[in-house]
Amino acid sequence: MAPVTALALHDLDPRTPVLVGVGEHAEFVGDPGYRALSPADLAGEAARAAVADATADGTAGATAGAFTARAGRALAGAIDVVACVRLFEDSGLAQPTPLGRSTNLPRSVAARVGARPTRAILEIGGGQSPQHLITEFAAEIAAGRTDAVLIAGAEALSSVRHWADAPADRRPRWQEMPAGDLEDRGPGLEDMTSRDKVAVGLVGAPAAYALFENARRARLGLSRADYARRMGELFAPFTEIAAGNPLAAASTKRTAAELSQVTPRNRLIADPYPRFLVARDTVNQGAASVLTSLGRARELGLPSRRYVFLAGHADAVEQDLLRRPDLASSPASMAALRLALEVAGITADELATIDLYSCFPIAVTNAADGLRLDYDDPRGLTVTGGLPYFGGAGNNYALHAVVQTAHRLRALRDAQDGTATPLPPYGLVTANGGIMSKYSVGVYTTAPTPWHPGRSARLQAEIRGWANAPTTTTPEGDCTIATYTVVPQPDGGRLGIVLAETYDGERFLARTSDDAATWALLATEQPVGAQVGVRFEDGVPVVFAP
Repeated sequence: MAPVTALALHDLDPRTPVLVGVGEHAEFVGDPGYRALSPADLAGEAARAAVADATADGTAGATAGAFTARAGRALAGAIDVVACVRLFEDSGLAQPTPLGRSTNLPRSVAARVGARPTRAILEIGGGQSPQHLITEFAAEIAAGRTDAVLIAGAEALSSVRHWADAPADRRPRWQEMPAGDLEDRGPGLEDMTSRDKVAVGLVGAPAAYALFENARRARLGLSRADYARRMGELFAPFTEIAAGNPLAAASTKRTAAELSQVTPRNRLIADPYPRFLVARDTVNQGAASVLTSLGRARELGLPSRRYVFLAGHADAVEQDLLRRPDLASSPASMAALRLALEVAGITADELATIDLYSCFPIAVTNAADGLRLDYDDPRGLTVTGGLPYFGGAGNNYALHAVVQTAHRLRALRDAQDGTATPLPPYGLVTANGGIMSKYSVGVYTTAPTPWHPGRSARLQAEIRGWANAPTTTTPEGDCTIATYTVVPQPDGGRLGIVLAETYDGERFLARTSDDAATWALLATEQPVGAQVGVRFEDGVPVVFAP
């Protein structure tokens, strides 16, 4: 652990950003208390919990309750920015819900806590957005441009699915049209959708991540069975954490074999992923955090025992899928991890809690490799249970990780009260968006910590200067499979997708020919490295077994 800090709260600049409160909420279809809450409702419940968390002073009784209520109203009134994580529906990643929606989610959430912000922001899409927003507005607070910010998000896709076929007059009505300006930053799907991806059927995250996963298996030289076992072993401990989390969408503890073996219930989503190894988006979950300046927190009388500081942070954007020299890893995210720890002034060994974004196994192994962590690190690699088991609440998962990290760090700090040499606990939260292409990292601590300006712009400039692989839109001749996946189709068919290289090393995406020889090739123990031919059908590259 890190040495004891010499700083006290009074040593810090009043503009130092501090996380004063966190909260989350979930409900489950079929539970006695199920209310069919909308995303705005879920985010609002989480926001109310965050405000209450910020004002909880640890005492009991009517006087304490009156203080909490009064302080909560004052805190809500001080919030001048509400920034919301983008819903899947607003990202183009889910069909419009028949239940209706808020046309201004930040202002719907603000109204539920009694806030009247001057700015309402709907963040760009991607799983990186919760941590990115925290980092962005911590910097805004430090610069004196704002004083109190509410960050919130939610998804209610479980309810959407439940009510989809119900008669219209029985469905809950979620439509809201709150007044006020909205700063809409856009879906941000540029890295996930492009003409060449859509042309070959590469339109979903599972297939895209499967390309990376199969490239990694090839690099490691593992058989299909051995690699599947390793993926199961990686995620089995996540199910244990989820089983102890009352807000988890899937609370069943499972073995590595249960997770990795394809069965009728654990059907294949995209080779090599069965259902139990991919993010679960059918959830009803919301999370929120409140950031203020240290000076404003003092003015509001918020209990200092609730404070959590952002000690380190970094953001990075990876190169395009086709242009990454190493298809088995994401060096940009690894660099962001190292930079965040460097800004915090600690090493990975000094982390008390770790949450690695876990939409798919490779997102975890890539980060663990970057930090040189063992996959069975005794600290664990998740604080929530992870996206497949706690739930992948759309773009908002990382905000739940921040909530749990704050709770754990406070508890670790409290457990050291009265000890001669208390050690400040640090917690890591990683947030991943797109096709392992947008990465945000936060290092948190309860120790009074000054704001450290970011160095992400410098890192991004370095990334832009990295070598990248050449590409082509007119491949011809013999080619080599660099990676691949097979995606079962709803009609019982299958879609083969290949990232291939020409003799000159130029990359391209292709779908596979629907013939027995090509399917036999993709079913071999290791298709990566195999020679294939390429032709064009309706302008789309199609590879085939020679």
